Amino acid sequence: MRVLDVTENLAGPYCAMVLADLGAEVIKVERAGEGDHVRHLGPPFVNGESAAFLALHRNKQSITLNLKHPRGRDLFLELVRHADVVVENFRPGALDRLGIGYEAAREVNRKIVYGSISGFGQTGPYRERGGYDTIAQAMSGIMSATGHPDSPPAKCGVPIGDIGTGIFTALGLVSAYVYAQRTGRGQRLDASLLECAIAFSIWENSWVLSGGDVPGPLGSVHRRNAPHQAFRTADGFVAICADQPHFFQRLCALIGRPELLDDSRYRDNAARVANKEALAADIESVIGTQPTQYWVDELVKAEIPGGPVYRYDQVFDDPQVAHREMAVEVDHPVAGRGRVTGSPLKFSETPARVRSAAPTLGQHNHDVFRDLLGYSESELARWRDAGVI
Repeated sequence: MRVLDVTENLAGPYCAMVLADLGAEVIKVERAGEGDHVRHLGPPFVNGESAAFLALHRNKQSITLNLKHPRGRDLFLELVRHADVVVENFRPGALDRLGIGYEAAREVNRKIVYGSISGFGQTGPYRERGGYDTIAQAMSGIMSATGHPDSPPAKCGVPIGDIGTGIFTALGLVSAYVYAQRTGRGQRLDASLLECAIAFSIWENSWVLSGGDVPGPLGSVHRRNAPHQAFRTADGFVAICADQPHFFQRLCALIGRPELLDDSRYRDNAARVANKEALAADIESVIGTQPTQYWVDELVKAEIPGGPVYRYDQVFDDPQVAHREMAVEVDHPVAGRGRVTGSPLKFSETPARVRSAAPTLGQHNHDVFRDLLGYSESELARWRDAGVI
């Protein structure tokens, strides 16, 4: 699969990164002279290279192309002839005005799969509005259900709207690609930050769509199960998921509070959810007396699901995370040797892996324009002088 990545920010680049990790040939199309603005996003920078860009664009090639220049437009459409997928995240209609939208791409390649990511979708009253992850979290309800009771609306600690849209779009593009290979017919995929964020709230949506209460923020507490949350220890926090009857019985024995099993407030999961604050206080009165690692070890022995609440600087020191290679080393010509997040997908036959570092700006102009499209060095030099590449 050859993918033309005409995206910036996070959702689109993350989508293309997922495809690249899975083995697709991804050609990132960047603005001539300046490149993707994420190249300048920081701190942190590593030898002048944005850590954010290094993380998002591994396994990709980079070419520069002025899409507003007539020759740049023509070169892009030539690339479309040789591509299977285009993914872009301009505002609806922007690439149509440049002459490289879906209809123009379809004219030169009937099998092209054209993925468009936007804030609100290609249709509807908000189609021309700009969209960001924070807005998607706000309008999807996620922000209203994040944080603690009686606190202002809070954004998720990670950009779930952007990341989720990237994952959904990657899945959709692969599905459309398979269809194109079987039928010879490409299609357009329309994905929005707002809709993908709404889709992430499938349980919360089920409450309101069935006439239930409006879900609010609960901190780390599970909305439907108890005990199922993070508890304060003597030196941090531990997450415990002991809502199933046998797990709750083991937890009560572990913390030396067997009488909780006979408490009518905790007789079943529904009762525990209704009395979750009192239950948390009873459990935390014991959990708070020992450090996190003590409880992690004891939970493992008792076969109760649990784990430490890590800061990000602790995550990659965990032996399970290290064993699963979720931080991988890669060599970059400017940033040097560094680590990026690995792929969470482990295939038995076709491993998803980081094959190459993020490219420097225009690093693959020669490979793509000369080797793929067949143009000469003199033509490339002329385009550079004219501001085309």
